[in-house]
Amino acid sequence: MAKATKTWKIGEACRGGIITVEITGKIITVIGKEWDTSAGYSRGSNQSNAKEWTRGTGQANDANVETKLFMFLTELTTAYYASQIIDWIKSKVKFEVTSW
Repeated sequence: MAKATKTWKIGEACRGGIITVEITGKIITVIGKEWDTSAGYSRGSNQSNAKEWTRGTGQANDANVETKLFMFLTELTTAYYASQIIDWIKSKVKFEVTSW
């Protein structure tokens, strides 16, 4: 089962400042985290202890997964960053859209 994880330290353009995406097989999880200011304010700071405050999950074989993830991401950050994150997700897992 394929597993991939990536964290974006977006800062002020993101509610909480950090978005982590975890992909395990066909399960895609988007996690919003609060910036850990005790570790510093720069993007190079260690944010491994950042606290989770929201989470959204989708499955690659859900016909609307791309739209659902994009809508969830735009609640956390700008459309630009949401698109960047969706592009990364699509590079790691194939969305299986079922046709009628």
